[in-house]
Amino acid sequence: MFRAIAAAFSLALIAAAPALAGDEPYNAKVTTIFDHKLPHVPGKSMRGVLVEYGPGGYNPSHTHAKSAFISATVIEGRIKSQVNGGEVKIYKTGENWTEVPGDHHQVSANASDTEDAKILAVFVVDTDETELTIPDD
Repeated sequence: MFRAIAAAFSLALIAAAPALAGDEPYNAKVTTIFDHKLPHVPGKSMRGVLVEYGPGGYNPSHTHAKSAFISATVIEGRIKSQVNGGEVKIYKTGENWTEVPGDHHQVSANASDTEDAKILAVFVVDTDETELTIPDD
Protein backbone atom coordinates (compact mmCIF):
# COMPACT_ATOMS: atom_id res chain seq x y z
CA MET A 1 0.00 0.00 0.00
CA PHE A 2 2.78 2.44 0.94
CA ARG A 3 4.57 1.73 -2.36
CA ALA A 4 1.41 2.54 -4.32
CA ILE A 5 0.96 5.83 -2.48
CA ALA A 6 4.65 6.72 -2.92
CA ALA A 7 4.48 5.88 -6.64
CA ALA A 8 1.34 7.99 -7.12
CA PHE A 9 2.96 10.91 -5.28
CA SER A 10 6.11 10.61 -7.41
CA LEU A 11 4.07 10.65 -10.62
CA ALA A 12 2.18 13.73 -9.42
CA LEU A 13 5.46 15.52 -8.75
CA ILE A 14 6.81 14.61 -12.18
CA ALA A 15 3.62 15.88 -13.86
CA ALA A 16 3.78 19.13 -11.88
CA ALA A 17 7.53 19.67 -12.28
CA PRO A 18 7.28 22.33 -15.01
CA ALA A 19 4.82 24.32 -12.89
CA LEU A 20 7.07 24.04 -9.83
CA ALA A 21 10.39 24.51 -11.58
CA GLY A 22 10.50 28.29 -11.47
CA ASP A 23 9.33 31.50 -13.02
CA GLU A 24 11.57 31.43 -16.08
CA PRO A 25 11.12 29.45 -19.29
CA TYR A 26 13.54 26.58 -19.73
CA ASN A 27 14.76 25.45 -23.17
CA ALA A 28 11.82 27.28 -24.79
CA LYS A 29 11.66 29.85 -27.59
CA VAL A 30 8.56 31.89 -28.49
CA THR A 31 8.37 33.70 -31.85
CA THR A 32 5.50 35.74 -33.29
CA ILE A 33 5.29 34.59 -36.91
CA PHE A 34 2.33 36.70 -38.05
CA ASP A 35 0.19 39.56 -36.78
CA HIS A 36 -2.79 40.72 -38.87
CA LYS A 37 -5.66 43.02 -38.09
CA LEU A 38 -8.94 41.27 -38.87
CA PRO A 39 -10.82 43.00 -41.68
CA HIS A 40 -14.44 43.84 -40.82
CA VAL A 41 -13.76 43.19 -37.09
CA PRO A 42 -12.59 46.55 -35.73
CA GLY A 43 -10.13 46.33 -32.87
CA LYS A 44 -9.34 42.61 -33.29
CA SER A 45 -6.19 40.92 -34.59
CA MET A 46 -5.03 37.39 -35.29
CA ARG A 47 -1.49 36.53 -34.17
CA GLY A 48 0.41 33.34 -34.83
CA VAL A 49 2.98 32.29 -32.26
CA LEU A 50 5.48 29.47 -32.72
CA VAL A 51 6.52 27.89 -29.41
CA GLU A 52 9.61 25.68 -29.72
CA TYR A 53 10.65 23.42 -26.85
CA GLY A 54 13.94 21.60 -26.70
CA PRO A 55 14.15 18.36 -24.73
CA GLY A 56 12.68 18.91 -21.26
CA GLY A 57 11.69 22.47 -22.16
CA TYR A 58 8.78 24.31 -20.55
CA ASN A 59 7.17 27.66 -19.91
CA PRO A 60 6.11 28.66 -16.40
CA SER A 61 2.47 28.77 -15.31
CA HIS A 62 0.70 31.71 -16.96
CA THR A 63 -2.43 33.36 -18.29
CA HIS A 64 -2.85 35.15 -21.59
CA ALA A 65 -4.04 38.58 -22.65
CA LYS A 66 -7.51 39.18 -21.18
CA SER A 67 -9.16 39.15 -24.62
CA ALA A 68 -7.27 36.14 -26.01
CA PHE A 69 -9.01 33.20 -27.61
CA ILE A 70 -6.34 30.64 -28.57
CA SER A 71 -6.21 27.57 -30.77
CA ALA A 72 -2.98 25.63 -30.25
CA THR A 73 -1.81 22.79 -32.52
CA VAL A 74 1.17 20.53 -31.92
CA ILE A 75 3.24 20.59 -35.11
CA GLU A 76 6.13 18.46 -33.84
CA GLY A 77 6.63 16.07 -30.94
CA ARG A 78 4.43 15.79 -27.84
CA ILE A 79 3.24 18.57 -25.53
CA LYS A 80 2.17 18.27 -21.89
CA SER A 81 -0.56 20.76 -21.00
CA GLN A 82 -2.82 21.59 -18.08
CA VAL A 83 -5.44 24.35 -18.09
CA ASN A 84 -7.57 25.57 -15.16
CA GLY A 85 -6.47 22.80 -12.80
CA GLY A 86 -7.86 20.12 -15.09
CA GLU A 87 -6.22 16.88 -16.09
CA VAL A 88 -2.62 17.03 -17.33
CA LYS A 89 -2.91 15.94 -20.97
CA ILE A 90 -0.31 14.97 -23.55
CA TYR A 91 -1.01 16.10 -27.10
CA LYS A 92 0.75 14.50 -30.08
CA THR A 93 1.63 15.97 -33.47
CA GLY A 94 -1.55 17.11 -35.21
CA GLU A 95 -3.64 17.32 -32.03
CA ASN A 96 -4.93 20.62 -30.68
CA TRP A 97 -6.77 22.39 -27.87
CA THR A 98 -8.34 25.79 -27.26
CA GLU A 99 -8.11 28.32 -24.47
CA VAL A 100 -10.64 31.06 -23.82
CA PRO A 101 -10.19 34.44 -22.13
CA GLY A 102 -9.34 34.02 -18.45
CA ASP A 103 -7.98 30.46 -18.70
CA HIS A 104 -5.01 29.64 -16.47
CA HIS A 105 -2.35 27.52 -18.22
CA GLN A 106 -0.50 25.77 -15.37
CA VAL A 107 1.56 23.28 -17.40
CA SER A 108 3.01 23.97 -20.84
CA ALA A 109 5.94 21.68 -21.56
CA ASN A 110 7.67 19.28 -23.90
CA ALA A 111 6.54 15.79 -22.88
CA SER A 112 9.95 14.39 -23.92
CA ASP A 113 13.38 14.75 -22.37
CA THR A 114 15.08 13.60 -25.59
CA GLU A 115 13.16 15.08 -28.56
CA ASP A 116 12.08 18.58 -29.64
CA ALA A 117 8.45 19.74 -29.68
CA LYS A 118 6.66 22.68 -31.33
CA ILE A 119 3.26 24.34 -31.03
CA LEU A 120 1.58 26.81 -33.36
CA ALA A 121 -0.72 28.96 -31.22
CA VAL A 122 -3.15 31.21 -33.08
CA PHE A 123 -4.54 34.06 -30.98
CA VAL A 124 -7.61 36.17 -31.71
CA VAL A 125 -7.01 39.16 -29.47
CA ASP A 126 -7.75 42.85 -29.04
CA THR A 127 -5.34 44.68 -31.35
CA ASP A 128 -4.12 46.94 -28.54
CA GLU A 129 -3.08 43.98 -26.33
CA THR A 130 0.71 43.88 -26.54
CA GLU A 131 1.57 41.25 -23.92
CA LEU A 132 0.17 37.88 -24.98
CA THR A 133 1.55 35.79 -22.09
CA ILE A 134 1.56 36.89 -18.45
CA PRO A 135 3.57 34.67 -16.05
CA ASP A 136 2.03 34.00 -12.62
CA ASP A 137 3.30 36.24 -9.83
